[in-house]
Amino acid sequence: MTPRVDEVCYRDAYARHIEARVLEVTTTDGPPLVVLDATAFYPGGGGQPSDRGVILRGADGRSWTVRAARRVGGEIVHELEAPPDGELPSAGDAVVLDVEWARRHALMRTHTALHALCGVVWRDHGALVTGGNMEPGSGRMDFEFERMSGDLVGEIEAKVNAELHASRDVRVNVLPRAEAFAIPDLIRTKINLLPEGITQIRTIEIVGLDLQADGGTHVANTREVGGIHVTGYESKGRINKRIRLELVEPEA
Repeated sequence: MTPRVDEVCYRDAYARHIEARVLEVTTTDGPPLVVLDATAFYPGGGGQPSDRGVILRGADGRSWTVRAARRVGGEIVHELEAPPDGELPSAGDAVVLDVEWARRHALMRTHTALHALCGVVWRDHGALVTGGNMEPGSGRMDFEFERMSGDLVGEIEAKVNAELHASRDVRVNVLPRAEAFAIPDLIRTKINLLPEGITQIRTIEIVGLDLQADGGTHVANTREVGGIHVTGYESKGRINKRIRLELVEPEA
């Protein structure tokens, strides 16, 4: 059965303005929630926060602030800031979605930087990921390392920057579950978080460096990331070590 919501964010991370139609508006039990027949808003997941932005009604130019998006009952819903006058969009309204682009792009760059870090650590040390999180322009990733030192972290930082500056393409693909799981080391996390019922697996490949299952948004080429600076590392347990990083802006 064809889903009633076109989730554009998963196939085109650069879509920031799209047209849609309101399907449902819910006002009970919390902030107003809107379901649209198409959305460019990423609903959050895998350590990446959701998008923010604006919904603009075409008929009269009325706008509403989207403060978050999330998945409810299998569909992406948009959480609105409640307007002072109480007016909300109505089912059937034609609207335009405007994603807060500076924030989205910073998250795309950060997510790709974390995948590059994961790729280098896996390639050179075989360490699995035990956790991670990000905000626009910064993030952290936890690995199964017994020991970590300033020299090792400095070496990892230099290698990640070399990979980012190599202008590697970043490719998105969706594969049948059986085909995806035939790829060696597709799951880099200590615990496989993919539910059994998922039949299609979305993968992100940094060509020549990293290939893993992932649902987030990424840049199309590592040169967009710029570089990284490791801002700290710490032990989170006997074999659990955390690396924190910030983005370095790309050269003009």
